[in-house]
Amino acid sequence: MGGTAAALCIAAPASAQFYFKGPDISGPRITGEEPGILAQALPGATQPELRAAMVWNLRAALNVAALQCQFAPTLLTLPNYNTILKDHAAELNSSYATLTKYFMRSNKTAKAGQMALDQYGTKVYSSFSAVHAQLTFCAAADDVSNQAVFTPRGQFGELAALRLREIRNSLIRWGEQQFPSMYYAHVPGLAVMPIFGNEKCWRKDVYSPQRCLPKR
Repeated sequence: MGGTAAALCIAAPASAQFYFKGPDISGPRITGEEPGILAQALPGATQPELRAAMVWNLRAALNVAALQCQFAPTLLTLPNYNTILKDHAAELNSSYATLTKYFMRSNKTAKAGQMALDQYGTKVYSSFSAVHAQLTFCAAADDVSNQAVFTPRGQFGELAALRLREIRNSLIRWGEQQFPSMYYAHVPGLAVMPIFGNEKCWRKDVYSPQRCLPKR
């Protein structure tokens, strides 16, 4: 009985741990050349350099998740990330070295190359900001980090190729899927801004956006 219960707990999806059902955001394996998946295109990059970029993008995503997803203690993004740093240290270090060589090769001077590398690192991390899609991002990052913990050493790059598209898709504001009526529908490219100047939106000095939403 105890073993069965434990197995069910392990098999349960991460979304159930904080009462959120996300959409299906899975996607096909990437090569690193697809637009919009990596934080920045790397013109003239070789396949090993693209693999290194995928590794570094996934590492950054899981690092951001380790910081942003602590609102849900049952998610393991922080302990998983610390484990990943230890278990996959060799591949992470070699990927960074490969990226360094790319930027040094792609710029006229070592100083320019280092500056480009630093800017790249900043852009990669900032690209995983999940202000408007935190639940979906954290659920996806938790699932991927769990898989990363059990990924054989030397295969983190393959995991990135398989799951990085899903991480990127999780940054879209999708909302709850089990009870969609509780959330606004996701309309790509459309944002509903607060109408603070409309008196109909206020009740007893409390702003209530439901009172002034456009009729559908």
